[in-house]
Order: sequence, then C-alpha cells, then structure tokens
Amino acid sequence: MGGAMDLVSAPKSRVVVTMTHTSKDGSPKILQENTLPLTGVQCVDRIITDKCVFDVIPNKGLLLRELSYGQTVDSIRASTGCSFEVASDVAETY
Repeated sequence: MGGAMDLVSAPKSRVVVTMTHTSKDGSPKILQENTLPLTGVQCVDRIITDKCVFDVIPNKGLLLRELSYGQTVDSIRASTGCSFEVASDVAETY
C-alpha cells in the first residue's frame, strides 16, 4: 500500500473505499468506530460496497446514496454496524 498516506493527506484529494459490506461470517465491516490501525483520519469521501454506496458527510456520518439490485434500506440497516441517513433520491443500481 505504498503511497496511501500521500493520497489521503493530499489537498483536494477524493478518497473512495471499495469493499465487501460484510465479512465472510456475515458480520458488518462498516462500524461506528474503527478497530484497526488507520492510515488517515476522517479522509474517506465515499464507500462503495457490494450492497450499496454511502457518501461520508463530515461531522454528520453516512448518507445512503445507492442500493445494489435486490437490496432494501432495511437490509442495509441490518448488515451495517452503525447508523446512517438515507438520501431522498436514493437509487437502485444494477
């Protein structure tokens, strides 16, 4: 992961995290507080998972923007380890 610190600390950079929404055992990977070592703090702008897309709103939290095909807001709430807001124009993607 060489260069990650340069990317997250660069002015006007946009950091997008792509990941699976849950671990292999089904537990949430998106949590209220991080439990792993951090490269940067409060530097992520968007999280894209296999289930949905969240925008990270500074000092507010997550905003659900898009749902993957077959997902619902309730299914995302059940598989996410923190609270989030839902955009008024949340879209379903295929």
